Amino acid sequence: MTNDMTPSGPSSPFTPSSAAAAASDRSSSPLSRRAVVGAALAGAAAVADIGPARAATAGPPRPRLRPSPPLPSSPLPPLDVAALRAALSDLEHPEVTGAQLRVTGSAGRWYGTAGVADRASGRAIRERDRFRIGSITKVFVATVVLQLAAEGRVALDSVIQCHLPGLLPSDFPPITLTQLLNHTSGFPDEKGDGLPDLSTPEAIARHRYDRWTPQQFIALVSHGPMKFAPGSKQEYRGINYVLLALLIERLTGRPYGEVISSRILRPLGLRQTSFPGKDIRIQGAHVHGYMRMTDGSLLDITDYDQTSAWGEGEMISTTGDLDRFLAALFSGRLLPPHVLERMFTLPDGVRMVDGSPARYAAGLQTVTMNGITLWGKTGERYGYASVMMATRDQQRRAVLSFNPTHRDATQLRMTQRVVQALTKG
Repeated sequence: MTNDMTPSGPSSPFTPSSAAAAASDRSSSPLSRRAVVGAALAGAAAVADIGPARAATAGPPRPRLRPSPPLPSSPLPPLDVAALRAALSDLEHPEVTGAQLRVTGSAGRWYGTAGVADRASGRAIRERDRFRIGSITKVFVATVVLQLAAEGRVALDSVIQCHLPGLLPSDFPPITLTQLLNHTSGFPDEKGDGLPDLSTPEAIARHRYDRWTPQQFIALVSHGPMKFAPGSKQEYRGINYVLLALLIERLTGRPYGEVISSRILRPLGLRQTSFPGKDIRIQGAHVHGYMRMTDGSLLDITDYDQTSAWGEGEMISTTGDLDRFLAALFSGRLLPPHVLERMFTLPDGVRMVDGSPARYAAGLQTVTMNGITLWGKTGERYGYASVMMATRDQQRRAVLSFNPTHRDATQLRMTQRVVQALTKG
């Protein structure tokens, strides 16, 4: 089970080696903003009772939520295409085999690529190429949970143990859906005999076809004590969204991927976005991911069993589909305004476990750079990293996908460069 990379230090902005480093781009004249980046970017740089009456077992008091600041009225600076091209074209810091960036919104548009989609053939990256989006999956899951709440089918202050009885230990404290959505649950760290050793590239390669079930994930955190009292701190954890995906299945009687497809993918025409299920491959034209091995060679790590990211990081998409999803979400096409506000509301009085400010709301994370605040999500799988972000007023939206050969803190450098270029005055 994997999470996006979340640096443990104080807040810093979000986030491979081919000779082919020339960037291609397509831009239009800029017309005439907050920072995110999922766990990989996770350190860079509101609010109504929803749903029916609370479940029979009442949870602990909900933490106060802090509404996001009012939208700025001033226009964003025009796009600096030269800076964007330079940020994308550096495939050495970190080592990246390919990258693409789509920028849209009322303040300007640009699309560019660098590197290759496939090192074996040397094929350049194309706009409709698919890639693994990792934890951006969580935004789709959160959106459906919030839709079900808006429809009165579940209350966000209800307790997950009431909806999924018997899955968690009986001595665990009550954990609300809101605490799962904004990563304030406090689950213990994963441990157990079923946890594979992924300490080397070779070990990762050996375990790439392991098959997982949600119940196995839950077993890894089903021991005490809790890391902190639910609602008192924030720590980014994939298990929160495994439980939320199971909740979707319990409430609808259908696989969570089918529910997301019927409620989001098909209505928005996101035809290049999919759930791989047990398919280890990426179907259709796609970008390959690579991993640098101990002996210095590069392994094509594209084929990978994504059951290890079930419910929280398994989806496949394109920059165009993610941009369309983000635009629909922020425009209120998927959620009523008072429910959508949950996605932009941080828990008040709560800090990350490392002491830095909370940065996760219900499904989205946030970051501010150069005075511009972006909301969105980062995602990563081995060989893949991505960022989906926008200002609340959608003056600027951006989707970044790149292919780092090392899954560690160095990959944040690509994201930081791009966000800097997107927000510089």
